[in-house]
Amino acid sequence: MYQVITMYGDNEPWWFFEDWQNDIQEETSFLSLDDAKLFFQKKWDLICNHYTYINSKTNFLSAFWNDGEERWCEECDDDLQQYKGLALLKNYQPITVESERKFYEATNSSGKAKRCKRPGQSIRS
Repeated sequence: MYQVITMYGDNEPWWFFEDWQNDIQEETSFLSLDDAKLFFQKKWDLICNHYTYINSKTNFLSAFWNDGEERWCEECDDDLQQYKGLALLKNYQPITVESERKFYEATNSSGKAKRCKRPGQSIRS
């Protein structure tokens, strides 16, 4: 089963920290990879129109953000950038299929990305 998910939170979608699924805003499931790809492409086009910055990986994982969309983190004592994430997954795992160049060559990140350093932010294995 394939999933196309949108997330919103402190981390780009490729980190897969322990509690990454808590950031899921929307999830749509598909039996075929082709149907999931088509849906991902439509979502990507819609989302990118609302964000200034994009950083994407070649395997259907994209992060979008705007300056000023931050959240204060008490544990870090710092503002954390908030990201809209878009991912195409298989059984909630990254896929190894490469996306079209459009999705990862559109990267225009600002270098402002940072993540919380609080204890417990371990990457899920």
